[in-house]
Amino acid sequence: MFYWVMKTIFIGPIVRLLFRPWTRGLDNIPADGAAILASNHMSFSDSIFLPLAVPRPVVFLAKSEYFTGRGIKGRLTAAFFRLTNQLPMDRSGGTASANSLLAGADVLAAGGLLGIYPEGTRSPDGRLYRGKTGVAKLALSTGVPVIPVAMIGTDKVQPIGRRIPNIRRVGIIIGRPLDFSRYQGLDEDRFVQRAVTDEIMYEIMRLSGQEYVDAYASTVKAQLAARRAGKSGRTVQQQRARNAVRLGTETPAAGTAAPGAFADPGTDPGTGRPGGDPGPPGHTPGRPAGK
Repeated sequence: MFYWVMKTIFIGPIVRLLFRPWTRGLDNIPADGAAILASNHMSFSDSIFLPLAVPRPVVFLAKSEYFTGRGIKGRLTAAFFRLTNQLPMDRSGGTASANSLLAGADVLAAGGLLGIYPEGTRSPDGRLYRGKTGVAKLALSTGVPVIPVAMIGTDKVQPIGRRIPNIRRVGIIIGRPLDFSRYQGLDEDRFVQRAVTDEIMYEIMRLSGQEYVDAYASTVKAQLAARRAGKSGRTVQQQRARNAVRLGTETPAAGTAAPGAFADPGTDPGTGRPGGDPGPPGHTPGRPAGK
């Protein structure tokens, strides 16, 4: 009820008036039945614009830190996320992440739409980063289609660290559903999981027009934080503690980089930004260049 009221009466009309979001491909979302909406992630506001554009309710997997904040602000934030159909996603890996995916599988089993950000975190620089295989595990285990989504311009509306959004138009492009039934019975195969994830990321890249980086966004963010801490004379742990206090959350444990993450994705010679080599134009994520 709260979700419908906020979407239809309060937040929806205001957002449409101020940001005038345009959409393309809404007919690719089924009128009923389960599906996964796999989107790029450039802004906190992605989880607002996309559900408003889709006629059906969308349940999102959001990072668990939004649900564990301290104080009045932390409790209000957690309540807001729960009331707006968002579920905590533990990104630390192992059993905790698997349990979070089970909550998403329950949404799909009930015939709902599940939103997920395969990158696992917001892009630090507007580029598209390597997807984590959780989206593939869900798609393969449930057999539901994956609908790629590209958010356009949301990083300009609310960049990382900005609380009050800029008023400007945003766009949402929804691609055709991807069917992975050809991999039936191979949902535990890690190579299949990676291939499915890369295919999803390729479709998101094609829709969004973003430059692709074959490295995890979380790894690049950790490197950027380490460099900033080094320049300020603080250790990485001290910088994390300062960020945790600022955000009202607990300090994340050290050594929680994503499994399989690149140790050093290098620097893009064209932009000077950290990140993996995106490869030549038309390069498919996860596929060696020239193949």
